[in-house]
Amino acid sequence: MADAIGGGGRRRRLRVFFLPFFAKGHLIPMTDLACRMAAARPEEMDATMVITPGNAALIATAVTRAAARGHPVGVLCYPFPDVGMERGVECLGVAAAHDAWRVYRAVDLSQPIHEALLLEHRPDAIVADVPFWWATDIAAELGVPRLTFSPVGVFPQLAMNNLVTVRAEIIRAGDAAPPVPVPGMPGKEISIPASELPNFLLRDDQLSVSWDRIRASQLAGFGVAVNTFVDLEQTYCHEFSRVDARRAYFVGPVGMSSNTAARRGGDGNDECLRWLSTKPSRSVVYVSFGNWAYFSPRQVRELALGLEASNHPFLWVIRPEDSSGRWAPEGWEQRVAGRGMVVRGCAPQLAVLAHPSVGAFMSHCGWSSVLEAASAGVPVLAWPLVFEQFINERLVTEVVAFGARVRGGGRRSAREGEPETVPAEAVARAVAGIMARGGDGDRARARARELAERARAAVGEGGSSWRDIHRLIDDLTEATASPEPQLQ
Repeated sequence: MADAIGGGGRRRRLRVFFLPFFAKGHLIPMTDLACRMAAARPEEMDATMVITPGNAALIATAVTRAAARGHPVGVLCYPFPDVGMERGVECLGVAAAHDAWRVYRAVDLSQPIHEALLLEHRPDAIVADVPFWWATDIAAELGVPRLTFSPVGVFPQLAMNNLVTVRAEIIRAGDAAPPVPVPGMPGKEISIPASELPNFLLRDDQLSVSWDRIRASQLAGFGVAVNTFVDLEQTYCHEFSRVDARRAYFVGPVGMSSNTAARRGGDGNDECLRWLSTKPSRSVVYVSFGNWAYFSPRQVRELALGLEASNHPFLWVIRPEDSSGRWAPEGWEQRVAGRGMVVRGCAPQLAVLAHPSVGAFMSHCGWSSVLEAASAGVPVLAWPLVFEQFINERLVTEVVAFGARVRGGGRRSAREGEPETVPAEAVARAVAGIMARGGDGDRARARARELAERARAAVGEGGSSWRDIHRLIDDLTEATASPEPQLQ
């Protein structure tokens, strides 16, 4: 066990290593958590991000800012495994779609690297991302606690864990079967068509093979920290604490801070913030589908025409790959000039959502985006694309009800190439519906504003997430200082 007592009986600083998965949606929130923990107890904690060089660049601004505020977060780099990708390409969203499997292969190849590094540096505690199931065994060898960090909320986690129990039936029934009821969920009954379920629930893949090991590792570990706040998922937080973790800490929104809103994860483009300042309050639809969204050229054109037909101002963040060649109808950019702005690459999403001109967020429903919209009080137009995003959509539109679907009908699918194209008319209709005064739009806005107030209260001094971060530090400190450590 790590010795947490220094010379003369004085307690030394708690050394915590953070190991994030190779995706922005994991790297950035885990860095935010490390910064929050370091800021909560600057005299007691040493937080270190254990990361590959290419991914270190994505968190450099956050780390630099933390140091400037007097609560530094260290960076310890290890080489990204050689899986045949270009130098510096080390995460999903940066890697090309056809190279995604290489990123997952790099996860497997990281195990011996992590083991050697952790045994060499011997931290007092390890906070490891969900896919790194082996961290629990390494922590046990070191005699230190291993905490799992989940960047995804408890609602989708519970849903996926419960759906795994009926996976054989889902596979047998196939895509054409009626919607699958999610078993064992507290509260509102949720059903999801098989076509909208994550791939690992329908066929064997890397995740289906490792799912049981990941879950067993999580249950055997010290506990789980989740990027959510209790008032967003209250019923599900209670259930998660009961069935999915020895100790649960609901510490989000970890990225919520007016001081860090401008730039995270390499975000830039302040020009779009200046453009937003020229628009009336709550008039702009912000459109962004994350770093790993792949639309067909036809779908990109239909989205462009739908935004034009909506007659509302819009700020559209589009991947460079989706805006090459003839990506928009002829004359489109001239017709929407002034009313619409297109950002190619990245935008400072937290700052955009916090801007008073933004009235709705058309989103893929990745968890970070869902949480950031709720924290900013912005209603969501849900357009899920992959993995657990269709489950997140149910939370947004059916359970918490601070948003609406872009399109309810037509074939939707979590698998690339399978969904029907969403026509321009549906896009325009959805925008008009959420932006209209009265009816569903007003109800979604009111609910979103309420969530924002509760998110601010959660991270503020004495709030539920503030308390859980301090409880987490206390629990780790106690576990590492005790002569009979409570590591499980």
